[in-house]
Amino acid sequence: MPLKDVRAWCDDLFEPRAGVYWVDFLLSAAVGWAAFAASVAAPRGGLAHAGWTALAALALYRAVLFTHELTHAARVKLPGFPAAWDALAGVPLLLPSFMYQEVHTLHHRRSVYGTPGDPEYLPFGCGPRARIVRYLVEPLVLPALLFARFAILAPVSLVVGGRLRKLVIAGASSLAINYAFRREPPQAHLRRRWLVTEVAAWLVCWTVVALILAGRLPAATLVQWYGISAGVAFVNALRTLGAHRYRNAGGEMDVDGQLYDSVNVPGAWWTELWAPVGLRYHGLHHFVPDLPYHALGTAHRRIVARVPADSPYFRTVNPNLWTGIRGLWRDAGRRRDAQDVGARGPSTAGAASA
Repeated sequence: MPLKDVRAWCDDLFEPRAGVYWVDFLLSAAVGWAAFAASVAAPRGGLAHAGWTALAALALYRAVLFTHELTHAARVKLPGFPAAWDALAGVPLLLPSFMYQEVHTLHHRRSVYGTPGDPEYLPFGCGPRARIVRYLVEPLVLPALLFARFAILAPVSLVVGGRLRKLVIAGASSLAINYAFRREPPQAHLRRRWLVTEVAAWLVCWTVVALILAGRLPAATLVQWYGISAGVAFVNALRTLGAHRYRNAGGEMDVDGQLYDSVNVPGAWWTELWAPVGLRYHGLHHFVPDLPYHALGTAHRRIVARVPADSPYFRTVNPNLWTGIRGLWRDAGRRRDAQDVGARGPSTAGAASA
C-alpha cells in the first residue's frame, strides 16, 4: 500500500480542527474533575462512589491522552492549547507535557522503532509472559513514583544540580515503558516549559498535602487521586499492549514493517473508552503520523473502501482489544529472530491476528 496513495486519498484531512480539539479536551477535563469531586464526597463503598470514580477515571484518561497530540506539535497549531492541557490535566495528574515531548517522537523514527533505544517498545511478543504480567502490575505503584519524583526529586535536584539533576533527567523524566531508556537533556525550546511545569507539579503536591494536614481537604482527596491515577495508568497499559504486535526483538524496521507491527481496532463506540483520541487507529497513525486524531476514522474507512480485499492493510486490524492481548500472550515465550517483522515482512506480522 504506497504511502503516496494514502496521502492522496486523505489530502483534505490533514488540517487540525481547533474547535474539535478545544471542545473535546475541555469537556473531558470538566467531566473528569467534576466526577472526581463527586467521588470524594460520595460515601465510600457505595454504588455512587464506584460510578463517580469510574467516570472520573475514563474522562481524565481521555483528557490525559491529548498529550499524544501535543507531541506531534507540527500538526497541532493551537495557541494556548499546550498550556491549557498542562494546567487542567498534565500538572494535577503529575504527567506534565515534557514527560512525553521529545520521547514519543523517538518511537516514530524508523531507525529507533522497535530497537532497544525505543522508549515505547518492549518485545512482549517474543519474551517471557512474566514481562506482560509485570507491566500490568506497574500502574499500581506509578502514582507513588510520580509523587516522589515531583514532590522530592524535583526540588532537590534543582537545588543540588550536577550529577543528581542529570540522573533525574535521564531516568525519571520520561513516560516510557522501556526502563532502560535514558533521556537526553531537553532542547532549548522545551527548557522553560519543563521548568515551569515541574515547579507547578511540585507546588500541587505540597499544597494538597498541606491542605489535608490543615483539615481543609479530606484525606479521601489524596486517596481518590491515587486510585484514579492508577486506574488511568492501568487502562493505558492495556491499550498499549493492544497497540502493537511487539514481535521485533531489536532490529531496525522500515515503514511497512512498522505498520504491520502496529494495530488498528476500529471496534464500536465502547472502543473509544479505552482507546480515545484516535488511538484505536494506532496502526494507521504509525503509517501517517501527521493526520489529526479526529481524521483517522475517516481515513481508515477510505482506505478500506479503496484497497483490495487481500490487501496487507487488513492484517493490521483486530476486532477488539482482547484479541490483541490474547495473541500477545500466546506469542510470549516463543523464540523469534531479532529482525522478525522487519525481515519477514507483512506476511509474518499478519499471522499474529490469525
